[in-house]
Amino acid sequence: QVQLVESGGGLVQAGGSLRLSCAASGRTISNSNMGWFRQAPGKEREFVAAISFSGANTFYADSVKGRFTISRDNAKNTVSLQMNSLKPEDTAVYYCAAHSSGSFKERRSYGLWGQGTQVTVSS
Repeated sequence: QVQLVESGGGLVQAGGSLRLSCAASGRTISNSNMGWFRQAPGKEREFVAAISFSGANTFYADSVKGRFTISRDNAKNTVSLQMNSLKPEDTAVYYCAAHSSGSFKERRSYGLWGQGTQVTVSS
């Protein structure tokens, strides 16, 4: 069974940092572009960051550019999201996803999703 499992979420004060991890099991993700999305209560799931299968190319939403860094370790079959200078508006459930086809920024371009991890930033 193919699974993506996120971890590393939690409660942090504004200005703090968290590192999210996404571990894949049941298949390798070394040949997949990967992305992170987030969904705040009452809002649509939105793109946060994406990384190409080799790790050579990364993409970010304007709202997180300069604060978040996406990376991957294909040997460990993992993808990470380092989040610095966190703001209360970053509060959301964060999802890891494997890209299928299409725009990296579109939710419909991803075919495999994790269950999500909660990130809460207090002011």
